[in-house]
Amino acid sequence: MTASSGQEATGSPGQEATSPPEQVAEADGVRQAVGSSGGLRRRRRWVAVVAAGAVLVALGGLGASLVIKSPAQAAAEAGPPPRDVLTAPVEHRVLVSSLITRGQVVAGQTARIAPQISGGEGAAGAVITKIAAQAGSEVKQGQVLLEVAGRPVFALKGTVPVYRDLRPGATGKDVTQLQKALRDLGHGTGGDPEGTFGPGTKGALGAFYAAIGYDPRPAQDDDGAALQAAQATVKSAERALEDATSSDTDTGSPATGGGSPATDGGATTGGGGTTGKAVERAREDLADAQRAYAEIQAQSGPMLPAGEAVFLEGFPARVGSVQGRVGDQVTGTVMVVSSGRLLVEARVPEYQKGLLRPGRPVEIHSELSGVTAKGKVVSVADSMTVPGQSSGDGDGDGDGGDGGGAPEAVGGESGYLVRITPDKALDPRLTGQDVRLTIEAASTGDKALVVPVTAITSGADGRTVVTVTDSGGSQRRVEIRPGTSGDGYVAVQPVVEGELKAGDLVVTGVDAGRTLPDPAGGAPQ
Repeated sequence: MTASSGQEATGSPGQEATSPPEQVAEADGVRQAVGSSGGLRRRRRWVAVVAAGAVLVALGGLGASLVIKSPAQAAAEAGPPPRDVLTAPVEHRVLVSSLITRGQVVAGQTARIAPQISGGEGAAGAVITKIAAQAGSEVKQGQVLLEVAGRPVFALKGTVPVYRDLRPGATGKDVTQLQKALRDLGHGTGGDPEGTFGPGTKGALGAFYAAIGYDPRPAQDDDGAALQAAQATVKSAERALEDATSSDTDTGSPATGGGSPATDGGATTGGGGTTGKAVERAREDLADAQRAYAEIQAQSGPMLPAGEAVFLEGFPARVGSVQGRVGDQVTGTVMVVSSGRLLVEARVPEYQKGLLRPGRPVEIHSELSGVTAKGKVVSVADSMTVPGQSSGDGDGDGDGGDGGGAPEAVGGESGYLVRITPDKALDPRLTGQDVRLTIEAASTGDKALVVPVTAITSGADGRTVVTVTDSGGSQRRVEIRPGTSGDGYVAVQPVVEGELKAGDLVVTGVDAGRTLPDPAGGAPQ
């Protein structure tokens, strides 16, 4: 058995050794198992290498970020730490204190027309019978604006308000104004003295009414009856004088035939004495009748009713609004007409009133049209006005009083009225617009040292100072004299010349973002 086994194991010389199939299969399985185990180990080694490389790259980037810095970061880290106070530089400039408010562009005169006109016998009251001028239209002197009860309402130039009917024989400034307006329209007033409504003015007024297509109202409401009666009286006195004169001629001279005239109780019964007295009395009666006739004749003729004339300061004027229609009864304002140079009105509260005075420069700006203009404050009211109250202050601006009119209050807020006149005439299209006003309340005039108002403090010793700090953080107090203030700044002057100059940094407050040490010496707050 052994020999046989040995022979099988070694085989014969020159021949390959063969193994049974089971052994061959087992050997292949072992080799496969060993190969598979080796590949897995190799893959694990590569994963470990890659992971280690990633860690090294990450560590390298982190290290680079700690070492490499941007220029801005390097500059920031190299600068001084933030200050624990706020500072501002001292400026050298003109300081202007401005007040900004709102205003409205208005005409120098705004007349509210509410005519009270009687149409005469049989008329149905003050009814609007014609609207001759529409809203927004231009008005010229002598133009008819509307018609009430068949009577015209027209515009004439003047500043004296109409307060009475102007009749022949009247005198005064309002008569002078009428005469000038009539002459401006080409109707001469003859030889009438200024301010006297005489024959020349009557003729001019009659010619004006004829030019606008109306008959003038007679000054006397009796259709001329008084004048006719005076004429009749004069004629009767003339006839009486003629009769007396004729009787005196027929009687001749008194008798002188050797005796005295016969008397009866002291009365003259003969001769021409009685007739002479009759002639003298007839002459006196005629003179009286002639004087009465002249007076009545002077008071007769055309008149100017107060309700038919609207006197405006200048032309052309403009119709602001029409508040009535044909057929309406006149119960209030029918038409609003503006005239004169455009100005701006504003109302300011009491605390701002003290900052304004006449002559201060103003910038006027219309956001709607983009127009900017310069002007000046011309008046500041002493008393407060309220909505609906007349804005007239007795200075001659905005006077109404024409045909029942009155100045129209502008704006709907209470306050002290401020009037501003533009340096140059404004475009009429700006009338009624709301505008922004920048009013220069105060100015240093020349350049001055200027600091924020928060930089100024007062010490227990009563001195007013600013605190100047340098780049190293050291501080010094500089005593100053404050001046004009405005827009959060104050013009200052150092008590000691040269201690404060433009560019110095002054302390204006504490930086709320800083963590300050506890004043008691404890931990930071």
